[in-house]
Amino acid sequence: MALRAGLKCFMGSGLIWRRPGFRTLCVTSRRDAANSARSHEDRKTQDLSSFAIRSHTCGELCLAHVGQEVTLCGWLQYRRHDKFLVLRDFHGLTQIILPPDEHVSHLHDLVSDVPLESVLLVKGAVIPRPSGQENPNMPTGAIEIQAKQVHILNPCKKLPFEIKESVKKSESLRMQYRYLDIRSAHLQYNLRLRSTMVMKMREYLCNQHGFVDVETPTLFKRTPGGAKEFVVPTQEHGKFYSLPQSPQQFKQLLMVGGMDRYFQVARCYRDEGSRPDRQPEFTQVDIEMSFVDQLGIQRLVEGLLRYSWPEEKGSLPDPFPVMTYAEAMSSYGVDKPDTRFQMKITDVTSQMKTVQLQFVQEALGKAHGCAKAIRVTEGAKYLTGKALDVMLDMIWDQYKQEVIAVVVRPDGSWKSLLRNYLSEDQQKDLAGATGAKAEDLLLLAAGQHDTACAALGKLRLEVASHLEECGVSLREPNAFHFLWVVDFPLFLPKEDKAEELESAHHPFTAPHPEDLELLHTDPAKEDVGLLSHLLEALDLGAPPHGGIALGLDRLIATIVGAASIRDVIAFPKSFRGHDLMSNAPDFVSAEELQPYHIQVTPNK
Repeated sequence: MALRAGLKCFMGSGLIWRRPGFRTLCVTSRRDAANSARSHEDRKTQDLSSFAIRSHTCGELCLAHVGQEVTLCGWLQYRRHDKFLVLRDFHGLTQIILPPDEHVSHLHDLVSDVPLESVLLVKGAVIPRPSGQENPNMPTGAIEIQAKQVHILNPCKKLPFEIKESVKKSESLRMQYRYLDIRSAHLQYNLRLRSTMVMKMREYLCNQHGFVDVETPTLFKRTPGGAKEFVVPTQEHGKFYSLPQSPQQFKQLLMVGGMDRYFQVARCYRDEGSRPDRQPEFTQVDIEMSFVDQLGIQRLVEGLLRYSWPEEKGSLPDPFPVMTYAEAMSSYGVDKPDTRFQMKITDVTSQMKTVQLQFVQEALGKAHGCAKAIRVTEGAKYLTGKALDVMLDMIWDQYKQEVIAVVVRPDGSWKSLLRNYLSEDQQKDLAGATGAKAEDLLLLAAGQHDTACAALGKLRLEVASHLEECGVSLREPNAFHFLWVVDFPLFLPKEDKAEELESAHHPFTAPHPEDLELLHTDPAKEDVGLLSHLLEALDLGAPPHGGIALGLDRLIATIVGAASIRDVIAFPKSFRGHDLMSNAPDFVSAEELQPYHIQVTPNK
């Protein structure tokens, strides 16, 4: 029986046990900021020009404003015939017309040479556009501003790239000039949606459920487990701070202190390279409650997401589906399954027992040996030859797992090495177990259970992406399939030392109540020296408590359909963890390092 992790809660022994895993699945396509970022009702309830020199934004004027004198500020997006200008700000676009009157001829001269992306102030009257010249694709497309004054607040030098969605820019160039990239419609939308959701989360937690927003230190001490931490030198010889990977210990100590309900939009740090879904610094919505059980945490988070969820993205299920870790790994090969499409992993151990292939027999003869398969519906049409070989080679390189492909021809016959080792009846049994039909593709793996499932789980996602590139409609891009994954193992073997154990997610956990007795008979003993302050606190009247931390960057990226969390972070890091705009990290001189008792040695 594997030792499982439960909801984090204080136990009398000074141990704590962990929340079930929360996984956000599915992605959705981006929406244009002007069409979906703000509704007309939102604009009516906000004073968007308070304390500013403008009277209105560039996205709010309509026929109801005709005849009014207005002042707009923004960036020059477009110019035509030295007569028409398009002014842009964070709310939208407004067309400006320069009248032909001689008394304003200086305006034509003024704007004829002003570069695009210069910052302008325009004063004028709102007039309706001539009949037939309206632009239904612009919220302000029914009106234009007849300019009376134009002031150049700041002319723009030559840009490194055009501020247009249609102009492709390399990611390194975008990050080097991030302050220009932020002017783009999709980044404006992403960052504003993020702000709106965080505000709604605060309202839900503080105003509706009595949570207290508490800031915790970002200078702390090294803690065991998880990713590498950043260290911060001090002027005390040999002593360093560490930047916390999360506020995990602090939020539990707040429960010991009787804070009862805590949350924080917390900055967290891990000294590791960036990926599409992670970077060295990131943000969590960190939550902890006293006197709570697993169901209470689940219902809180579901309510939080439903309350803060953007209306234009549809509704969320109530309640969220629940899946065990064992089911997720067995059926999807990963603890964060994408349930938007089928292609689940099927157990075919009994059908493969008599296959006289050496590696199959060796795999099934070992403890936890099994045979698993994936059926790719009509996969024979889209996935054969080199494309399939590349995927299978990738699986071998990453998992050292052999995968056999079976192509089911239109007449139902098989094209596969496996055909030579199976009778017709055995082929029918395998086809029946997997549901394989004409023009399908079967992918089979025999090996240790966890490895075979993980390999097929990775292959499942690769195949899905390839099919979609071929035009197959597989995953609904605007669908969101949230679910809970529960009953994670408390420990897993270390990747580099399989005979040793490490925490499955982090060390601040305790076992599932039903597995508590296994703690003293199965897992190896861990060093608790670095956690003595926490363990001491847990023995001094700690209430039962539980919590969770939602990855805010990943959540927002999922909602807006971003390929990377860098598209929902204002100033992200590169894949190497660098800030290309400021060139950080940078060198520090030996003189500046001296007070910290640090000396940089040359690379060998």
